[in-house]
Amino acid sequence: MGPNARDIRVGLDRLVAGMTGLKHEGRFHEPNLDGTAGDYISFDSWEWPQGVGLYGLIRLWLFTGRDDLRQLVENWYEARLAAGLPELNVNTTAPMLGLSVLWAKTGNPRWQPVLDDWADRVIADMGRTPEGGFEHHVSDKVNDNELWDDTLYMVALFLASYGQASGRRALVDEASRQFLVHARYLSDPQTGLWFHGWTFDGRHNFARARWARGNAWITAGILDFFDLAEIATPVRTFLEGVLTSQVDALLPLQTASGAWRTLLDDESSYEEISATAGIGYGLLKGHRLGLGTPAWQAAGLKALEAVMSNIDINGTVLNVSYGTRMGHDLQFYKDIPIQPTGYGQALAILCLSEALQHVGAEGQAA
Repeated sequence: MGPNARDIRVGLDRLVAGMTGLKHEGRFHEPNLDGTAGDYISFDSWEWPQGVGLYGLIRLWLFTGRDDLRQLVENWYEARLAAGLPELNVNTTAPMLGLSVLWAKTGNPRWQPVLDDWADRVIADMGRTPEGGFEHHVSDKVNDNELWDDTLYMVALFLASYGQASGRRALVDEASRQFLVHARYLSDPQTGLWFHGWTFDGRHNFARARWARGNAWITAGILDFFDLAEIATPVRTFLEGVLTSQVDALLPLQTASGAWRTLLDDESSYEEISATAGIGYGLLKGHRLGLGTPAWQAAGLKALEAVMSNIDINGTVLNVSYGTRMGHDLQFYKDIPIQPTGYGQALAILCLSEALQHVGAEGQAA
């Protein structure tokens, strides 16, 4: 018998506390290109881990109606906007997704000028690869002519969400274009899994790493894309096929614990919980939306057990791999250190929140 609804709610309360309590303790020194200090851990920085974290908190607020969560998120955005926003890049766009969903649900006019300005600059100023993909430029590194899995979650979902909510259809169309271009170069037709990255300089997939968290961004991201905006039927149908092919490959690679390894198809790589949470969230959501078989739900609930067994008493998600640059060999991915992060907390929140819609009071699949 797996976790029941009460266990999951207790886990969610702990996860929220664990996220807001994260601190940057100087273990990693990664200065940004503008000379400022990089902070990819604490809750107080405007970066991609915090952006994913905020989206997880907002999803939990929408599911539970807890006003304390809405207030927590609104206070975060007010403080960060008052302090001034960083330069635009792929990763600093991530917090705009949560702000877009917040604005769409509350209608508060104070957020719209910020969202409009950022969306305009994404379209006009973000670097492009051949065929119009967004180059994966981030705060501490320029990655010319490169496509990464992460970009879809950090940028395309914001464009889809805000485009739908504001009636700016061109933004939704741009998000669709990004999913199509990235699928063309990152989805492995041989296995159905996704490679971490692609470069047009030499036209290759780097180490051809079938990296777990990158695949989680896709499993979760395609389903969130469907949730956030009305997608043209040909694009949606194409992406449903891409998702099904990916899941068909993921299911046999789930370990006995319910987790997936940081290199999905390499048994010598460690089990990684942020990816497990993201994939588990996607599998459960896909089943609920009628896109997947009962095997999706069963694997998602097994992933839930792995995630919950890696939440400590303080609400910290354990066995999360730190932010991962593009690897040029597979050993690089095995050597990424373990570090609690906002995205680890958020992906676990998404997984547990979705699981509440699948688990009864006694822990049986609903």
